[in-house]
Amino acid sequence: MPRRSALAGTSSTAEIDDRVNSIVDQHSHLEGPLLPILHAVQEELGCVPQEALPIIAGRLNLSRAEVHGVASFYHDFREQPAGRHTVRICRAEACQSMGADRVAEHAKGRFKLNFGETAADGTVTLEAVYCLGLCACAPAAMVDGKVVGRVDEARIDAIAEEVRA
Repeated sequence: MPRRSALAGTSSTAEIDDRVNSIVDQHSHLEGPLLPILHAVQEELGCVPQEALPIIAGRLNLSRAEVHGVASFYHDFREQPAGRHTVRICRAEACQSMGADRVAEHAKGRFKLNFGETAADGTVTLEAVYCLGLCACAPAAMVDGKVVGRVDEARIDAIAEEVRA
């Protein structure tokens, strides 16, 4: 199960600044440190908040636009903390050809969420992804980091029960 967001317990921008600066200190010696820093910030805070971007940019001598571009390009980085469980549905062509559109619509209805949304009670976040590398077992999904192949409506129902329990 993913770690619960520490950002919710963060009381101030100064505390976020301190934590982000500490993460940059730990990773700035690496060659190409931006991605490891973004991953570490998300692991620590549960997301990559907007206020972290200028800190990272300044410390790495990059523009804020460069840091934002990388953080927004990769689907794993989010601006808001995710729910306790994350369900990702593959939307790539191979999965679409095997019924992923139908499965995605069923998932949105079952979870009562659109892609990119988190349930009000914080239990689950529903996300679209574009290829999980499980094309031979399409349609595919990922639940809390574990890939699931040959997903159909019944499997979505079972996943919904598991994450809501």
